[in-house]
This record gives sequence, structure tokens and C-alpha cells, in this order.
Amino acid sequence: MIPKEKIGHVIGPGGKIIRDIIEKTGAKIEISDDGRVSISSDSWQTTETAKAIVEGIVEEVAVGKTYLGKIKKILPFGVIVDLLPGKEGMIHISQLANYRVKTPEDEVKMGEEVPCKVISIDDDGRIQLSRKALLPPQQN
Repeated sequence: MIPKEKIGHVIGPGGKIIRDIIEKTGAKIEISDDGRVSISSDSWQTTETAKAIVEGIVEEVAVGKTYLGKIKKILPFGVIVDLLPGKEGMIHISQLANYRVKTPEDEVKMGEEVPCKVISIDDDGRIQLSRKALLPPQQN
């Protein structure tokens, strides 16, 4: 079951997102008007993969949660990270490591997956992340 208000997120404009999930996984996906999602395939693994994608689309990002995000964009002041399908956040340069970082490229590379923790979500829905919060304290 998914919330009724999230059905459109899974289906996407003109069915684009659901067709993409079906194409990527090979699973058959049906969504009823009440939010019931039926996923079937010849393989348990295919079904679980499609289920994980759908759950990722409807999941709400919350402060304190930890994600394995993929670096999408490197900026002079930090990096943009894909957390879940359609949801991204930023790790400020000061939150990349537990020591001073000169440039984000010194710590991360494009496409790299990094663990990150949600430290805040502002009123506009912008997600602030920290990699530093998940690192062991630096020894002097």
C-alpha cells in the first residue's frame, strides 16, 4: 500500500516513471486507485528490486535518517547527492570530513556513493546532509 497522494509520483507524467521501472526490472506493476500496489515477476529478486524502487519513490526523507547517496554534482562549496528517486540534498564542504577540506574534489568523485545523514530540512524542503556526522572523531 502507498498513500493515495503518492500514486502520481510512482506513475509519473504520462506513465513515464512506472514504465521505466517495468523496463528496468522486467516486473509487472499494477496500482489501484486506493493505493494498493501489485508487483509480480518470474523472479523473487526482480520483484524485490521493483518493490525497493517504488518504496524509494514514496519514502519521506527525515532528519536523523542515514542514506547511501550518489554524488550528482560537485560545486565549489559542496556536493549535491541523490538520496532517493527524485530526492536530493546537499553536503556543504564543511560537512564532508572532520577536518578542513580545500575542495570537494579532494574528498569525493562524481558518481561515488557516500553515506550521509540528514541534518536539517528547511521550510522550502531543501535537505542538508552531513558525511562528517558518520565519520569517527579525528584523533590529534
